[in-house]
Amino acid sequence: MDGAAYLLAVNLLVALSFSAVFVVVAQRSQSRSSALWIAAGFGVASLSAVCELLVAYSPTPKPWALGAFAAVLCGMVMLAIGIAKLYGRSIARPIVVAFISVSLVVAYLIYDLPRGTWVHAFLYQSPFALVVLTSAGIVLFNRGRSGIDGFLGALLLVTGLHFFAKAGLAVLVGSGSTAADYIHTGYALISQSSTAVLMVAVGLTLLATLILDIMVAQRTESELDILSGLANRRGFDRRVHAFFAQTRPVPHAFILCDLDHFKQINDTYGHQLGDLVIQTVGERIRTSVPHGAIAGRLGGEEFAIFLPNTKVDAAVQFAQKLRSEVMSLPGLPHSLTVTASFGVASLTSKSELTEAYRRADQALYNAKDGGRNRVKIASNG
Repeated sequence: MDGAAYLLAVNLLVALSFSAVFVVVAQRSQSRSSALWIAAGFGVASLSAVCELLVAYSPTPKPWALGAFAAVLCGMVMLAIGIAKLYGRSIARPIVVAFISVSLVVAYLIYDLPRGTWVHAFLYQSPFALVVLTSAGIVLFNRGRSGIDGFLGALLLVTGLHFFAKAGLAVLVGSGSTAADYIHTGYALISQSSTAVLMVAVGLTLLATLILDIMVAQRTESELDILSGLANRRGFDRRVHAFFAQTRPVPHAFILCDLDHFKQINDTYGHQLGDLVIQTVGERIRTSVPHGAIAGRLGGEEFAIFLPNTKVDAAVQFAQKLRSEVMSLPGLPHSLTVTASFGVASLTSKSELTEAYRRADQALYNAKDGGRNRVKIASNG
């Protein structure tokens, strides 16, 4: 078996393996549609290896040569659609259909042109390059780009440009006098190996991107209190600590909120209504906190709010406003009025977090002891 034929067989297995893996990843990914498009892209592109082998050993190579071109092009377009969906973009269907149709017509028209010419080589490779470069642009111009996104974009850029390099190489070293000769040339060996390496790198990077998204989603779910819609204690603590990892010492505020007589609400109206109270209070907190604030349910009927870059007086005003809003929660029986007590403490650095929590808790206790339904400021001692 020629080296190029061996590489075609390897590429077939690699592409099918990627396709299967992306189908599996799609079952857990929030970007399920994107993963399935990418899986389809690798699956369809794998058919080109079968077509290339049939070009070399079939008495009628032209249909298989066009089939190989179509499989690679359609597979890459599917990859581009998947990448666009992954980054919240879309590619218009009419543009996709028109591009594929024109490219197939051009491939058909240039089939009988002399191989190894600039015209033939660049007209053949340009559609592949344009699709991959479009994918690179989608990734590189994404506003929320992270490190792995930048790497993926650069990798796609190199992959797209390498198709133009392959066109030049085909002219310089020759790609066979006919399509059937291609598989026996040194150019085929270089072409198949370079494309395989780059596409494997792209596939692995896309896989890593999707798996990282799954990990982030799972961590978010593990840090979310389902009933209130706020962060749970673990999530609240992690987000507050993460905030202090990238800020300088300035005044911040820490608020503890505890619903008054909550056990009595459960005993009188039942746990279902008690859950509704927690859910409604959580929604009110979520919609009331300013941008950048961190809110969480620490457990039971206790909530916490971290207000960055906020002086204690402004935090007290916010707590008073929230206290009033809790008293007029919608969807509750007219005979039920929910109230809450608040403790407010100030801090400037991460090292003061534990002490700020203790002082806010003491202030909350003072609010309870002083008659409930009120806001108390923590002492500095």
